[in-house]
Amino acid sequence: MSYEIRVKVLSPAMERRKAGAPAPPLAMAPCLDSLENKTVYLVDTGYGGSAQFMVRLQKWFSENMPAVTTIRKRKSGHVFRDDDNTLWEEIKDKGDAVVLGVAG
Repeated sequence: MSYEIRVKVLSPAMERRKAGAPAPPLAMAPCLDSLENKTVYLVDTGYGGSAQFMVRLQKWFSENMPAVTTIRKRKSGHVFRDDDNTLWEEIKDKGDAVVLGVAG
């Protein structure tokens, strides 16, 4: 009895589509000099382990950097997409930094 093995290897390079021009790159937010007296949002995505990680991270901040205010929030909607922009607008208005938690 013989077997035929077929293997498909995918390249990690981005695949170009012919639909149009590529999207322009997005600039990253500027780095903060310090987290002292700043507000850091800890956003749980709902993915496995994310909530527990954020609880531990909040505890770490309270013990090691008490001058940092942490606010834990759970992202609404699906793990990988949003229902609305309410949380992101709140972070833009009231936050200085954000940790977006995806665990696994």
